[in-house]
Amino acid sequence: MSFDPREHRMAPQRWFEDFTLGEQFRLPSRTMTEAIFLAFQAASGDNHPVHYDVEFCRARGMPHMLAHGFQVLIQTAAGAGMLPFLIEDSLKGFLEQSSRFLHPVYVGDTLYAALTVDELTPGRTTGVLGLTSTVHNQSGVLVMDGRQRYLLRKR
Repeated sequence: MSFDPREHRMAPQRWFEDFTLGEQFRLPSRTMTEAIFLAFQAASGDNHPVHYDVEFCRARGMPHMLAHGFQVLIQTAAGAGMLPFLIEDSLKGFLEQSSRFLHPVYVGDTLYAALTVDELTPGRTTGVLGLTSTVHNQSGVLVMDGRQRYLLRKR
């Protein structure tokens, strides 16, 4: 039996035409630990005490350190789920991203992110795949929403 490394995939390849409106891609849940806050601080360089000083936060009526908006946003990174494996050969580019931060996220909150197809704009040889991004907390509260758009090849 012969082996072709090009056929060694996590998921079957999909092209622009293979997506449908309303299709959802869930991302792994994640509890916002103090270690995640520290890692984000190191990566971002953001040193505002609202994100990294629990006593500063408590003195201002917050129960714990407040997550930076980008720390919440990165929970919607498509690479954390199956989508990138589905579009390994069809992806041409990540076009844009937007987000709205609707409710605070604190240390100890667990976040549940999802991407839902809300746009399929065909072109001649490519198409734009638009995704609504959502992040809910453990209480079911929508803490962030937004959009992502990708350029995919057609078959």
